[in-house]
Order: sequence, then C-alpha cells, then structure tokens
Amino acid sequence: MIKQLVFAAVFLTAIGRVSAQTSDSQYRKPLKEVLEAIQKRYGVIIKYQEEQVSDKWLNYADWRFRADVDETLRQVLAPLDLKVNKEGDKKYKLKEYEYYRWEPQDGWDYLNQLASQYQDKDSWEHRKQQIRPDLYKALKLSPLPPAPQSVPLVTKKRKFQNYTVENFALEIMPGLYVNGSIYRPLKPKGKVPLMLSPDGHWAGHRFRKDAQIRCAMTAQMGAVAVSYDLFGWGESGLQFQYSDHRRSLSLTVQTLGAIRILDWMLQDSQIDTARVGICGGSGGGSQTVLMTALDDRITLSIPVVSLSSYFYGGCPCESGMPIHASAGGTNNVELAAMAAPRPQLVISDGKDWTAHMPQHDFPYLRKIYGYYGKTELVENVHLPDDGHDFGYSKRKPVYDFISKHFGLDTKGLKNAAGDYDESGCAIEEEKALYAFGSNGENLPSNAIQGYKNLEQLFKNEQHEAIK
Repeated sequence: MIKQLVFAAVFLTAIGRVSAQTSDSQYRKPLKEVLEAIQKRYGVIIKYQEEQVSDKWLNYADWRFRADVDETLRQVLAPLDLKVNKEGDKKYKLKEYEYYRWEPQDGWDYLNQLASQYQDKDSWEHRKQQIRPDLYKALKLSPLPPAPQSVPLVTKKRKFQNYTVENFALEIMPGLYVNGSIYRPLKPKGKVPLMLSPDGHWAGHRFRKDAQIRCAMTAQMGAVAVSYDLFGWGESGLQFQYSDHRRSLSLTVQTLGAIRILDWMLQDSQIDTARVGICGGSGGGSQTVLMTALDDRITLSIPVVSLSSYFYGGCPCESGMPIHASAGGTNNVELAAMAAPRPQLVISDGKDWTAHMPQHDFPYLRKIYGYYGKTELVENVHLPDDGHDFGYSKRKPVYDFISKHFGLDTKGLKNAAGDYDESGCAIEEEKALYAFGSNGENLPSNAIQGYKNLEQLFKNEQHEAIK
C-alpha cells in the first residue's frame, strides 16, 4: 500500500510538472527562430520581411515538425494566418494567409463534391433553387429594398463615329447612387440588345482606355453598353472613401446597383429584353457570374480572367458577404453553371488563377450544359501566353461571341482575317465621363456620406422589412 502511495505521488508530481510546463510556456518559440530551424533541418530557403515575423510567437513549436517540409510549414504557419508560396526547388516566400485562394486540386475536389449532388437536369434545377434564395439572403437583399422614385440624372449625349455617350447617376437606395456611362448606337435598327459592363480592379477604373474601347465597339456593332463604377471607386468616391471598397457591403451595393441599372434600362422600349448580356473582367467577372446566377433577365454572360474553382475573389466586393456559404456551400464555378443553358463565354489566361480552366472547370460547365442538350452554348477561349488584363486578345472573342448570339452587325468593323478595327473609338478624358460634374458640383443634396451612414441605411431598410 505504501509503495502504491509513493508511486501515485511521484506520478502526480510528474504530471503536475508537465502540466505546468504546458500551461505556462506552451513550448513557445519566436516564429523567426522556428523558420531558421526549418531552413536548417530541410535545406530550404524561406524569404520573408522582418515585419512579417517580428513579435510573432508559435505555441508547441517543436511539436509541429513533420517528415515533409511542406506539411511542417502548414503546421507552423496556419495558426498564425500565414502561408508560403513555392518559388522554385526548395525556395519559399512567406505570405499572409489568403482565404480566397486554394490549391487547384483542393478547388477541383470541392467542385467534384458539389457536383455529386446532381446527375441530370431535374436534380441540377433543384440545386439551383436551393442556391439562389440563399444568395439574396447572404447579400442582405431578401427582400430587395424599395427602389427610390427619383428621376435618374442623365447628361447630354456626346456624338462620336457611329455611337453616342451619356453619363448617368442612378439612386439605388435613399441617398445612395451608382454612376456610369451609356454607349448607344448612333443609328439603331429596331430593338437593340443591352450589355452591362461592371468594372474590374484595374487602375483607371471604367475610365481606362480598354473599357471605353470595348463599350464603344459594342455600340458600333448595334448594342447599348452600360459601363458603371465599382463601389467606392470612380464617382462613388464622392460619397465614400476609396478604402471603403474593401469592406463587406461593397458586394451588396455593387449587386444592387447592377439590379437597379437593369431595372431602369429595361424600361427603355428600344431595348430588346430577349437579348440582355453582361461582361466584366477580373472583379467585374465575378460580378458577371453573380448577376447571371441571380437574375434570369440576363440571357448571355462573359466572365473574363476571373472564373476559377480554387479562387473566390480576393476583394470584399467579390467575397465580403457569405454568398459562398449558400445552400450548404458553393463556389464561383458552380455559380457560373447557373447560367445554363444561356450562352456563356469564359475567357481565361495562363498567368493567373484561371490558368487551369480547360483541365477541370470548363469540362464541368460543359457537363451542366449537357443536362439541357446545349453544350455548344458554353465556350472557353484560353490564352496560355496571356496575363491578367482586358487587352485586344480578350476583347476580340467578346465581340465575336455577342455578335454571334445577338445577331450584331460587324460590317465595316471586321476585316477578312477576322480582326476588328477599333480606331473609330474615341478615348475621352476621365472628367468627361462624370455625371456629377467635373468637381462633383451636381452631387444631389440627399447623398449620404461615409460607410457608417451606409451601414445605418441598410439597418433601417432591414428594420422596415421586419415591421
């Protein structure tokens, strides 16, 4: 009995020592020291900035080492919201954790898991009916807030070769405006198609040269093109800070803006409601996919250098609201499949997250379109040597696609080799595309200012909806 008591005392003392060491020190080490140990043990190089590692400590540091260096790095960095990018044989670069960027195989595996829920048109339609209402809820747009009854501000038309341009400001909620420009054919023939053009995250916004050229060419081909600002960018900067664009409500505001623009433009008797398209690049491509998933009035979509099953959009205007949690979880490629069987062109390149589009994601889209017997209505133009831009190599297939499906006239714009002449497109100065005046002098007196007031506006609307 005495021996048992002595053993128990020794055992409890040992446990107490381990417990004390674990609870007090937790085997903590500075991250910099841990990274140096990893480099020495595995013979690798890890590049990092001093500010990335200073004042960062890792609990249970030595217990996170594994036989494989990649798994060791995951064990070490994940608790600190850090990761590494591999830059060559045994070379790594430390980066902040990117919630929106997965490894390709992880994205493909998840898309396969999603696809296991449907095997034919009926089961896919059932899945769509689960996703769509959840998207509206995630966006805080269920129900949609009442549309203001104000008259849109529209500037005088400017005439160019075969097309006109006018700027607009549209009130989408009380005191909240979306701004843009409308490019129209100079001499329309009967009812004409409509193309929405959400802006992407390129410098210059919708005022940049390639954005003006694409809309001007669309108008010269016989369609109305509407180019509009991202939230917090362009003229939206008169109401909000540029930094507000990287806050969650940017996704909601941009989506509501697109819905309101569509509502307004479809009241125009000249617009053919059976031919309504949307085309955007980068973040504008994400908006293209989302709007097409939300709204059946859109009959054609063209997401450019954006779509991927392993990329969710690195800006809150793409992923700031929990849209990807809809119906138990989804991703951008499944959302793009909701366009089926409406014509869809996916443009991808070899130097961003769309680089593997032909390998997995596009075959998935073809499968969904196959449920309707319409595989020919979804296309992929993959440009392996191109990068992340909206250059002519991307604009050309856009022109081809909308002219084919909307029956547009390319005579005089396209030569025998199939190339387009964009020389007739005028490039205007930025201020010429403003609706509120060159110095914001026409900003309505009821315009709200600041993100806090925007949040309050949505709270008020939700309160009214509950009453």
